[in-house]
Amino acid sequence: MLLCANLNQAHADTAPPDISSMQVFRTDEGVFVSANLQFELPGQVEDALRQGIPMYFVADAVVQRERWYWSDEQLGAATRYFRITHQPLTRRWRLHISSTSFTSSGSGLALGQTYEQLEDAVAAIQRIYRWKILEPAQLSASSGASVQLRFRVDISSLPRPLQIGALGRSGWNLQLSRTQILEAAP
Repeated sequence: MLLCANLNQAHADTAPPDISSMQVFRTDEGVFVSANLQFELPGQVEDALRQGIPMYFVADAVVQRERWYWSDEQLGAATRYFRITHQPLTRRWRLHISSTSFTSSGSGLALGQTYEQLEDAVAAIQRIYRWKILEPAQLSASSGASVQLRFRVDISSLPRPLQIGALGRSGWNLQLSRTQILEAAP
């Protein structure tokens, strides 16, 4: 009986994945988004990381203007890619952040940082600060638009055997989404 109470308490303590305190703001330099992502890594994702398999995550921001006469007009989109790897010799975690996919030919520019603990690397992913998602010329001053921020595990970047095993399994599923209205410029 006590074991069941402890398991129920453990499930109550884990909050569902969510994007909290999302802020979208417009400046002379463009449109920026800041957000806090609240999630815990799914069990199979964490197990794969601890076994030395790199894990990939994607954050997408889409700016759209609603139209009553046609489908919504997409004003712009931005994507940010994350890769966490474990380095067994140094026992450290490496986080790379890039605006281009890690699986495409050529690695492009990527910001890399090393962490002592996996939790610290995940915490760095969970904070999005002043991410430029749109140039000022792409958004007119009078237009009302909405910004949708999505975050997910990128299963397509995993090794093939894991891709096949991950399809349809909830242990690999991590998807967050939130939409916010971008106020018209004063």
